Parts: sequence; C-alpha cells; structure tokens
Amino acid sequence: MSAPPARSPRVGVWLIGARGSVATTVVAGCAALTAGLHPPTGLVTEGPEFADSGLPALSSLVFGGHDTTDCPLPKRAEQLAAGGVLPHRLPVAVAAELAAADREITTGGPLPGDTRTAEELIAAFTEDLRGFVRRNDLTRAVVVNVASTEPVATGDDLPPSSLYAAAALRAGCPYVNFTPSTGLHHPALAEQAAAGGLPYAGRDGKTGQTLLRAALGPMFAQRALAVRAWSGTNLLGGGDGAALADPAAAAAKNAGKERVLADTLGTVPEGEVHIDDVPALGDWKTAWDHIAFDGFLGTRMVLQTTWQGCDSALAAPLVLDLARLVARAHETGRSGPLGELAFFFKDPVGTAPAALAAQYAELVEFARQLGGAR
Repeated sequence: MSAPPARSPRVGVWLIGARGSVATTVVAGCAALTAGLHPPTGLVTEGPEFADSGLPALSSLVFGGHDTTDCPLPKRAEQLAAGGVLPHRLPVAVAAELAAADREITTGGPLPGDTRTAEELIAAFTEDLRGFVRRNDLTRAVVVNVASTEPVATGDDLPPSSLYAAAALRAGCPYVNFTPSTGLHHPALAEQAAAGGLPYAGRDGKTGQTLLRAALGPMFAQRALAVRAWSGTNLLGGGDGAALADPAAAAAKNAGKERVLADTLGTVPEGEVHIDDVPALGDWKTAWDHIAFDGFLGTRMVLQTTWQGCDSALAAPLVLDLARLVARAHETGRSGPLGELAFFFKDPVGTAPAALAAQYAELVEFARQLGGAR
C-alpha cells in the first residue's frame, strides 16, 4: 500500500490587532480564495511573476494573533458584510475558518490598569507565539502588525507595537509592520533586530493615496514639471478614523505620505495632508489631492485626484502577500531589513528606490531570487 501524500508545511500568520477590520478581511479573504469562492484580485503574489518563487500556498496559512477587544471574528465579519466591505454571504461560507482563527486569538496588552512590566508583557506575548507554533505544528510564523496607529513614541518606554515586535524577535518569528507605529524602529530594539538573524519588513502599508503619490511623483520629475504645492485631505471612519482623530497619531501617519513626495520629487512642496474622522463612512475612505505645478514657460496648471476605496479590502491582500514573501525569505535564510519589499510600504526599511515602478522591478527580482534558493 502506498504511503499517503506528505502534508504541505503549515505557516502561521500572527496578526497584531487580530479582531480589527483588516485582520478579519485577511482571514475571510484567504478562506474565500482557498475555497475558490472568489478570484485573487488585488493579490500581487498570485501573478505569474511569483509562480516559481516557492511561496507558501494560501491553503497552508494558519491564523492567530493578539487583540485587546473581545468581538469574535465571525461577528466582526458579519459587521463588515453589513457595511459592504465583505460580500454579503461570505461570513457564513467561511464561518468555520473564522471560528478556527478566533480560537487562536489571545488577549494582548497592556490593558487599562495593567500593572505588568514591559519585560513581563514581552515574555507573555512570546509564550503566546510559541504556543501557537507548537499547537498547530507550524514550520514558522510571521508576525504582522495591523493594529491601530500609535502616536510617535517618545522617551525610553516601549510602546505596545514595540512590545509585540520584541516578542516576535524573542520567539524567532519574522516581523512585518503594516502600520506607521514604532514597532522595531525603537532604538532599544535596534541591537536585537540586527543580531536576531530574522527578516523583517515595514512600515505603513501603501494602499491608496500614497500609492498614487508614488506613481505620480516620478511622473512629474521625469517630465521636468515643477510641483509648487501638493495638498491632500483624507475622510475616513472606522477604527482607523477614530485612531487618527488623535493629532499625534495623524502626524505619525502623515510622515510617510510626505516622505514619498520628498523622495520622488527631490524637494518638499508646499501643502499638507489633513485627516478627518467621519464615523458615518465606516471602513470607506475618500482621499483628495490638489497638485499645483508649472509647465513650459511657467504655465501654471493643476491636477486633482480623488481616490475612493475601502482600506480593509485594499490592505488585506497586501498582508497576505507580505506574509508569504517574508515566510519564504525566512525559509531561504534571509535576515535583516527586506528593502526589496518597499513596493508595499510608505516608509520602507533598508535601502530602496522611492518610485513605484522601480520598487516593483526590485520586488520581481526578489521573487526570482527566492525561486532560485531551493
């Protein structure tokens, strides 16, 4: 009698903010794609350039995470479907997968009134990660931060995002920061990150307005058009809108948007980005840009763009892309900052070009290298 076929290696995706809109869309979306219920629209790693890269299959991904809220994933998915973020019948179709992921979500912290020290929190988070890997017989697990944006860290104390990042290092897990929060960027973690032998990527996923800026900025520079001013407004609701109503959190978010313009234009034009919390919009966002520029003989012109989209639906496939790419990088022995993944971020780690087309070319070359490391 022939032996049964070997089971594909299982890869963990540990989500910080595991019951939020992005994380819920990640879990539901992965289940829908695995079951063939929807095509992989928006998933970069399902393109032909990545077919031979040795990435883990979507069906091999196992989800868990930390969160400080207690709304179960199936219920959160129902709320997202009611808001038009998920297809109406999808929460029922993937209810088993949502429930399985929810059983692997552990209470994070620090919670209000939490008296644990930073070391105690890191130790607890580390053991949560190790337990997740053991229980599910995983070959590796990638930690991805998709929690709400924090204010810029000040002083020596580690903010929550850095506590989770420290736990990822200690547990031997590659790390991705999909938010503008501090994460591994805290000076206290620099030595550990350098010595850990783990790949990491970030920060702040490039999903909408900044994606457009990274494409348009090089266009103006290449056409020798002088940008005089570039102003923007974001209207958004949901958890992100509430978090970014804090001016300190909004400042952390806007830093990456401004950096893209500085890097692609070679100068910082006049203008700012304003972020307004509009709770009625839920998970939907409208981003408007007004670009004033000079053409030949000083002719003054204007380009205006309007981006209307759903952040969760834009972010979720990129989280899956990054989890697969970073897991494969870890498998092939890569370590340190993965600048080749700059295509996905506003404020990428490592050395990387600023223009979107150049970033994509580096990503495709990275995928080719991953495929050759068998």
